[in-house]
Amino acid sequence: MNSGETVVEYSIGELAARFGLATHVLRHWEDMGLLSPARRVAGRRVYGPAQVTRVAEILLGKDAGFSLEQLRELFTAPDRNQRREVLRAQLAQVRQRIARLTLSQTMLEHALRCRQPDYQTCPHFQAMVLARLDGVDLAEALDHG
Repeated sequence: MNSGETVVEYSIGELAARFGLATHVLRHWEDMGLLSPARRVAGRRVYGPAQVTRVAEILLGKDAGFSLEQLRELFTAPDRNQRREVLRAQLAQVRQRIARLTLSQTMLEHALRCRQPDYQTCPHFQAMVLARLDGVDLAEALDHG
């Protein structure tokens, strides 16, 4: 760094405001081991560029469906291969959620298209209920009726 460059530093309130977060969220992330201040000045947290980047990484991870525990695992993985394994596991979970949501979408679209006065009187819905009573999973139950 050149002697003329200044490093932007933030208080906890300023860092939280930059991302539209409450300060207690950053404190919680600290408690979880996801974030730590660059230093303390007179007992107050001071955050620098690395912590700004970490907050953005945490928010991106949450957008990708990671829990805070999973993010901690990702951030503390000792090498690239282990980080990739965490990413693969998350991708598998996301794909499972997408599959379930797709089934939910299909079911709801059918309920809204059904010509019956109420979805509960729909023969397709009744067949799905009976299938679920028999222990059939949602994907198979959607095929009933």
